[in-house]
Amino acid sequence: MSNNVIDRNRVRQVFFIALILLMAIILFQQLHIFIPSLLGAITFYVLLHRVMFYLTEKKKWNKALTASLLMFISIIVILLPVGLLANLLSSKVSYAIQHSDELIEALRKIVHNAEQRYDVTLLSDENINKMGEAITQSLPKILGATFNTVTTIFFIYFILYFMLVNGRSMEDALYEYIPLKDENVDKLGKEVNVMVVSNAIGIPIVALAQAIVGLIGYLVLGVSEPFFWFGVTWIAGMLPIVGAALAYVPIAIIFFARDQNWQGVAMLIYGFGIIGTVDNVMRFSLLKRIGNVHPLITVFGVIVGLNLFGFIGLIFGPLLISLFILLLRIYSNEFVSKQRDVKHIM
Repeated sequence: MSNNVIDRNRVRQVFFIALILLMAIILFQQLHIFIPSLLGAITFYVLLHRVMFYLTEKKKWNKALTASLLMFISIIVILLPVGLLANLLSSKVSYAIQHSDELIEALRKIVHNAEQRYDVTLLSDENINKMGEAITQSLPKILGATFNTVTTIFFIYFILYFMLVNGRSMEDALYEYIPLKDENVDKLGKEVNVMVVSNAIGIPIVALAQAIVGLIGYLVLGVSEPFFWFGVTWIAGMLPIVGAALAYVPIAIIFFARDQNWQGVAMLIYGFGIIGTVDNVMRFSLLKRIGNVHPLITVFGVIVGLNLFGFIGLIFGPLLISLFILLLRIYSNEFVSKQRDVKHIM
C-alpha cells in the first residue's frame, strides 16, 4: 500500500515538474526579448534595495515616492552620462564608417612601408581589405551592443519600480519557493549580490581609470579629438582580453600613417605599458577587494554575457559562470553529501 502511495506521489511530482518546465519554455519564448530589461532591473535593485529598505522601514518614507526618487537619482548619476557618451560616439562612429576607406589606406601604407624596409611579406591587399571590412562591420555592432535602446531602458525602470516597492515580499517569496536548504538560498543570494556589485561598480571604475590615464597621454601626444578617444577607451576598457587596446592601437596606426613615427611608438609604449598596467593593477586589487572574483571568470563571463545579453552582459556574464559553479557546490551539498552519509550509515 505504501509503495502505491509513493509511486502515486512520484507520478504527481513528475507531472508538475513537466508542467512547470513546459510553461517556463512557453513564457521564455514569448518574453525573451525582455531579458536584458529584467537583468538591468535586477542590477539596479541589488544596488538600491538596501537604501530603499532603510528609508522606508527606518525612516518611514512612502514606498512609491522613495522608489521614484531612487530611480530618478540613478538616471542622473548613471544613465545621463551614458546617454551623453552615446551621443558623442554615435556621430563619430558614423563618420568612421563613412571614411573607412581612409583607415584601409592607412593600414595598406603602414604594411607597404614595413615590407619595403624589412623585405618581408606581412599582409596581402586582399587581407587588408578584409580587415577593413571587418572593422567597418563591427563598429555598428559594438555601438549597438554597448547602449540599451530607449525601450529597454523604459522596461528596466518599469520592472524596477515594482521590485523596489514590493522588495520584502519578493525576497520572502523567493526564499520560500526556491527548493533548496535555507543555508544554500543564503549562499545564492550573497553570490548574486557580490557579483552584481563587483561587476556593476568595479568594471566601469576600472575602465574609467584607464580612460582618464589614456586621456592624459592623448593630450600630451597631441591626439586629434582626445575626448572622443577618451570615450572609446572607457567603453573598450570594459571588454575582455583586448580591452583599451581597441582605442590606443588605432591611434598609433593613425600616427604611423601620418609619418608621425615617434608619436606612434610612444602611443604603443604608453598604451601597453601605462594604460595596460592600470587595468591589471586595478582588476587584481579593486575587483578582488569588492568581490574576490577570479579573473578567468570575469574574462570568459564577459565574453558569454556580451553574446547573450549585449552590454548588460558585462555584469551578468560573470554572474552566470559564478552561479554555475555555485550550483555545482549546492548540488554536492544538497545531494552528494547526503548520499555519502547514507552509504556510511549503511
